[in-house]
Amino acid sequence: MKVEARIFDIVTAFAFVVAIIYGVLTHFYAHDGVEPVGLTALILTGGLSMLVGTYFRFIARRIEHRPEDRGDAEIADGAGELGFFSPGSYWPIALAGSAAVTGVAMAFGQWWMVVLGGIALLISVGGLVFEYHSSPNET
Repeated sequence: MKVEARIFDIVTAFAFVVAIIYGVLTHFYAHDGVEPVGLTALILTGGLSMLVGTYFRFIARRIEHRPEDRGDAEIADGAGELGFFSPGSYWPIALAGSAAVTGVAMAFGQWWMVVLGGIALLISVGGLVFEYHSSPNET
């Protein structure tokens, strides 16, 4: 996770440096002073990437080092099973469809459709999360 934390640190530094340059240049060259929307977006980008980078750094201290985190690692150190991925699940399609319906409904201001899409989104997330869950009574 150290590699990912470094990547987000670079994005954070870049966003804050660009925000400073953007603020100074718009102050001198714009007729209305500092342009607030772009400056706010750059500051929020830096803040959000700093939040993710801090999370990755915090998690990196809690887990064992991965091959990507070690300088002396070989390619073969990363071989093996990475995790379980469901090969025949239809829930990601339902999740993407309901998220798309909700997003398009929000873009067009169709609030009744946003509610229906949100309900479908919650059902899809629940189906994806509990796809392989079985109750203690089932075998």
